Amino acid sequence: MPGCRRNVLLIAMACLSAIPAWANPPAGIRVSSEAARSIPDFTLPDQHGTPHSLHDVADSKLIVVAFLGTQCPLAKLYAGRLQEMSTRYPRQEVAFLGVISNAQDSLAEIAAFVRAHQISFPVLKDLDARVADQFQAERTPQVFLLDAQRVVRYQGRVDDQYLVGVVRDHAQRADLQLAIEELQAGQPVSVPTTPTLGCLIGRTRAPNADSPVTYSRQIARIFRDHCVECHRAGEIGPFPMTSYNDVAGWGPMIAEVVAERRMPPWHADPHFGTFLNDTSLTAEECEQIATWVQNGCPEGNPAELPEPKTYLDGWQLAREPDIIIPMGKKPFQVPKEAGPEGVRYQQFWVETGFDQDRWIRGMEVRPGNRQVVHHVIVYAYPEGKKTKKHDFIAAYVPGLRLSELPAGAAKRIAAGSWLRFEVHYTPNGTPQEDLTSVGFVFADPQEITHEVKTIYVGSNEFEIQPRQANQTFTARSPELPAGLQLVSFSPHMHLRGQSFDYVAHYPDGREEVLLKVPKYDFNWQTRYCLKTLKSIPQGTVIECHATFDNSPQNLANPNPDAVVRWGDQSWDEMFLGYLDIMYPAATQAKKVGLPPGMTAPALLKILDRDGNGFVSQAEAKPVPLLDMHFERVDQNHDGQVSESELKAAIDKMSAMK
Repeated sequence: MPGCRRNVLLIAMACLSAIPAWANPPAGIRVSSEAARSIPDFTLPDQHGTPHSLHDVADSKLIVVAFLGTQCPLAKLYAGRLQEMSTRYPRQEVAFLGVISNAQDSLAEIAAFVRAHQISFPVLKDLDARVADQFQAERTPQVFLLDAQRVVRYQGRVDDQYLVGVVRDHAQRADLQLAIEELQAGQPVSVPTTPTLGCLIGRTRAPNADSPVTYSRQIARIFRDHCVECHRAGEIGPFPMTSYNDVAGWGPMIAEVVAERRMPPWHADPHFGTFLNDTSLTAEECEQIATWVQNGCPEGNPAELPEPKTYLDGWQLAREPDIIIPMGKKPFQVPKEAGPEGVRYQQFWVETGFDQDRWIRGMEVRPGNRQVVHHVIVYAYPEGKKTKKHDFIAAYVPGLRLSELPAGAAKRIAAGSWLRFEVHYTPNGTPQEDLTSVGFVFADPQEITHEVKTIYVGSNEFEIQPRQANQTFTARSPELPAGLQLVSFSPHMHLRGQSFDYVAHYPDGREEVLLKVPKYDFNWQTRYCLKTLKSIPQGTVIECHATFDNSPQNLANPNPDAVVRWGDQSWDEMFLGYLDIMYPAATQAKKVGLPPGMTAPALLKILDRDGNGFVSQAEAKPVPLLDMHFERVDQNHDGQVSESELKAAIDKMSAMK
């Protein structure tokens, strides 16, 4: 699973940030005198209503005016950095002012933003975006550096650490800092203008009363069905989209990310497979959003609003979990910095306390601190703490949205199992703490017909060459046994991931593309859930193709000059094609013995949880017939059953029929 300096704010950046025209800063940055223009005095209120003006800092040699937004992910990332920069200089040398011009940002939200980021310089409300127009500001965050004559000498980004969906370990060019130092040294600013990433400023526009598309009639339905699941309180969307007031100011930004197909996030090629959780918009829906924004985002008649969907507060689960298990008794202390090797994966062991086998219908990992939790995997160990045998139970990764398991299907956690939480933390510059948990929804064992397991097809034997895109590697599963059905696919690579395919090779010679992800995005770890379960003939082989882009043109690439191999951290790579499969549960196996056509290699593949090539007594429990006669099948009495011993037992059963 992944490792990277990335968190929920990065997902939001991918939602909202504009893609720069250049790939390798500072190459391509425009060096011109365009920034040089005079800014007249202005007066704006802060969050308390106290007026502040540019004239108030007339004695300052330089002034930084930063346009910010309370809900913009990139503005949140840079608010603390601007505050830290403001403390380096006496006010007479460099003064800082924040300006918030978004129509959707209230004084109360500005006050909360200032408190959250401990900002000591004035942050002002630009009620009608007059000052934003005066500066020709377009996005947040966007900074302007004025000299003593109030002439703009630099405008653009703070630095280049954060790109679209990418966090570098450090900035390669600290543009604002360099501009300040050059002016203090009496030199012209060498790079006066840089591209600006971030959210479009939400300017107020008069709605067209005659618009054929309104929020109430069409747009609210689109947002309800495709957006609100993430864009609601407590979820990963950077702002809520549950009401007209929530979205009106974001109209131009929404239109931009929809037109560029960045939102809603869906990366499967529509020509292969049909998926239950497909969030993509139709061409008609995209056109309706564009028309709505072009007409000033009119509200329309609220009587035409659709019925809202109901969600469980704090969970994606269908109902409150029956049990919530934290990863420990006290929070883990996350350091403010990780160093060049990152924070080592943390392992937390917790006893379930289950006195009987539990069938798990719903499972969700909830990070205690989304700012620093990059991903979590929860494994179950049926034989106790720090033993070998384990099952993949649940995960939290960027962009993962839950989907229910098929009716009658569940995962099983054996009585007495321990859980292992494997957590990857990404420090954000300040000390943090986290207490992650997992919630389980139990199922009635009498209603379970199929057991679900997570398996994978992949390889750790690859070597990605420097400065090349389109490097493809292949992995194949063993021949699959009879009775399996495919439920979902979850491809996983790191920052150099380019594309990923799943292909079924059937025993009759046919091939079928099950899933094709032509533009893999590390920030959206999607689980692609089949709309109709696919039964797999015995002898089928699943083949996965992972393609990597290690070229300089890959903006997410940590180092295009590196030879890249398997590893945990994001600057390493992984090649894993996870699959959820289901097969008749043990309760059904009691009635049918073994599935028809089951071979010894196939049965060994299902039962051998620790991958040692043998079946132990505990591993035999899902097949009661084998569990009951384990000592007889174990011909050499070494406490484990080999493939040859399984074959002898199956042959004997067949001869008796």
